[in-house]
Amino acid sequence: MPRLELKVPPDVVWLLIAGMMWIASAVTPGIALPMALRVGIALVLAGAGVGFIVSARITLDRARTTWSPRAPGCTTSLVTSGIYRFSRNPIYLGMLLVLIGLAVALASPVAVVLSAAFVLYMGRFQIRPEEQTLSALLGQDYRDYAARVRRWV
Repeated sequence: MPRLELKVPPDVVWLLIAGMMWIASAVTPGIALPMALRVGIALVLAGAGVGFIVSARITLDRARTTWSPRAPGCTTSLVTSGIYRFSRNPIYLGMLLVLIGLAVALASPVAVVLSAAFVLYMGRFQIRPEEQTLSALLGQDYRDYAARVRRWV
C-alpha cells in the first residue's frame, strides 16, 4: 500500500486514533482504577509527550531544517543533538505518550491496543519512507546515526 506512504499527516493519524480511543472507551468495559490515579498517570504521560514534541520541533527549528513529516526530502541537515540523541522520532514518540496517557485516563484496554495501532501505522507508512528518504539524501551519516540511535526509544 505505497499509496499511503507519507500521505496522511501524522497529526491526522494521531487525532483519528484518539477519537477511536474515546469511542471505544464509551462502548467497551473499562478497568476500575481510582480517578486520581488515572488522571495523575495520564497527566505525567501526556506532559512528557508534549515535552518531547516541543523539544523536537525547537531542535529542528534551531537547525533550520524541516519538521514537515510529508516532505522529508526537504531536510537540509541531520539533527543529532537535543532529544534526537535518544530517539530518531521524538515527535512520534511524544504523540504515542499522549495517546497512552489518554488510554490511561479512559481506563480502556481497547484504547491501549489502539495506541499500538498508531505505532504500527507510523512505522509502516511514515517512519520507513522517511528513513529511506533520509538515507538517500544524507547517506552514510544518516545510516551511522540510525545504527547508533533507536527508532522510538
